[in-house]
Amino acid sequence: MEQPKVKFLGAAGTVTGSKFLVSYNGTEILLDCGLFQGLKELRLRNWSSFPVDVNRLRAVLLTHAHIDHSGYLPKLVKLGFGGNVYATSATCDLLKILLPDSAHLQEEEAGYANRRGYSKHKPALPLYTVEDAERALELLRPVSYADEIELADGLSCRFTRVGHILGAAAIRIGFDMAGGKRFLIDSGDLGRYGRPILKDPDPIERADWLLLESTYGNRTHPTNSEDELAKVINKVAIAKGCLIIPSFAVGRTQEIIYSIRTLEDQGKIPAIPVHIDSPMAINATNIYCAHSEEHDLDMKLLNEAKLCPLCSKKFYIHRTAEDSKAINDMAGPLIIISASGMVTGGRVLHHLKLRLPDAKTTVLLVGFQAEGTRGRTLQSGMKEVKMLGEIIPVRAEVKTIDGFSAHADQGEILRWLGSFKKPPKKTFVIHGEPPASKGLDTVLREELKWNTEIPSIGQTVVLY
Repeated sequence: MEQPKVKFLGAAGTVTGSKFLVSYNGTEILLDCGLFQGLKELRLRNWSSFPVDVNRLRAVLLTHAHIDHSGYLPKLVKLGFGGNVYATSATCDLLKILLPDSAHLQEEEAGYANRRGYSKHKPALPLYTVEDAERALELLRPVSYADEIELADGLSCRFTRVGHILGAAAIRIGFDMAGGKRFLIDSGDLGRYGRPILKDPDPIERADWLLLESTYGNRTHPTNSEDELAKVINKVAIAKGCLIIPSFAVGRTQEIIYSIRTLEDQGKIPAIPVHIDSPMAINATNIYCAHSEEHDLDMKLLNEAKLCPLCSKKFYIHRTAEDSKAINDMAGPLIIISASGMVTGGRVLHHLKLRLPDAKTTVLLVGFQAEGTRGRTLQSGMKEVKMLGEIIPVRAEVKTIDGFSAHADQGEILRWLGSFKKPPKKTFVIHGEPPASKGLDTVLREELKWNTEIPSIGQTVVLY
């Protein structure tokens, strides 16, 4: 009987592209199936030959629905994969909007490149199509937390809530080995403690080997994020300006709306128009409200009182392109919340192109901005940014509030690890830019005396 192996196909030395190939006794499964995002050299990896024979893959297991964990799935199907894709019920529901949207953006970008003639490929083609995404959705197999799923003889998996976004889970792979059962845990993206809407991460007591995310592994989130948001909104209200919040459609948008509503109810901010310009965010919000099994007590109480916890007092949604364009003529004060969260695409680009040159505009970044994204460019203080084929001057004020991140910070990661009854034999620090991964790795080795490693992309490790 062979030892299990893990090959790191992504999210090693970088945040995105989460993909880990697990091999055991002739069976291969894929943990996560995400797209690379950010730097061009990373994004080009999405187009490289997939280093696995998809016909050998028994199954794909998804920790959650974010595109850097799920967005390569339609490409995998395009390459010939036809096995089961296991994910929690809420993740499956979110994927029904996220994957077709990702495919639509791929098709739209290829079409735009062909019309403008800036692609070196003639014609430019999408990485995958909406049809590929629809075929991928047919492979989804929803599971409940704590269900033990038999993947093959001597190989099983189990999902445990981690509170990052709706449906997010850590995945435990069980191996029947000489001497008993052994477990590999993939933390997925760990969530926060004591945040609104979602329940806290559930504890895990045992892992023989651990894949541990480190997005904020060297940092601590501020605790006054709502107060900082109130300051920004009040300043915009007084100036009669526009506040643009680039936001992930799933998770971040819902928490921002919840916080705005709370601040209004507490009288800390005036009720100014809030425009949600993201069809995907609107659909995701409906899914959030439908999955009450994921909610914490405050969210449940609001729903039971028939009060919408995910809308503000002056709340407007914009589904169509015409609805979106109508915002262009609106004077402040107003708030626009639109995807994407790292300003890599989506409708937010059009709002920023129009309003970045205006000094009365404020851009609020409320999540991680990966290296190589326009969000990171704005965050770094650059006075111009390339957007939609043009160089746009930045006269707007750009602010960052890290406290709304859905990722656990270093202290919260250590809190989750505190539930383990004993250290894993080996912990692999993944899903972080080098400073974050090294920061967490140092704490684990020097303070907790854990056996750790920071793997690199393409590396294969044997689990002893």
